[in-house]
Amino acid sequence: MGDINSIDPAWASVRAQLRRNQPAFYELKAEGALLMDLGGDGWLLEITPDGRLLCQMGMALDDAKSLMSEGTPEDLGTDEVARQAKWYLQPAVAKFRPVLRGAGFEETSEMTEDYVATTFHKTVDFRKPDEIEQAVQWCRGRFGA
Repeated sequence: MGDINSIDPAWASVRAQLRRNQPAFYELKAEGALLMDLGGDGWLLEITPDGRLLCQMGMALDDAKSLMSEGTPEDLGTDEVARQAKWYLQPAVAKFRPVLRGAGFEETSEMTEDYVATTFHKTVDFRKPDEIEQAVQWCRGRFGA
């Protein structure tokens, strides 16, 4: 996230409306992105102060290590564990990829020392809060939330 001054001034209004109308939203940081769990498969919906709607599936590398039963995962490098985590995520990502791409979402992958995530994102216009709410409802419907 950039400087707080670069955030669209309409964000506060949209954020308040979404919190009021979609009580499943929560925040990790005051005035930060709004997050919502999308069903039980681990998908997360996020609306960011810089105007992006994200649907993402991720996995902590520690969780990937615990799923790896062969050998000793603690001996593996971060890159190998990250590849395994991405492999574990593929079925869930593949299931929703066609519908998300068809709805105009772009796909990106992110790997850090701590986690791997596949994110589908698109830009939203804070001057059109009803369209954002419709997009949130659409996502919830697709993921069974």
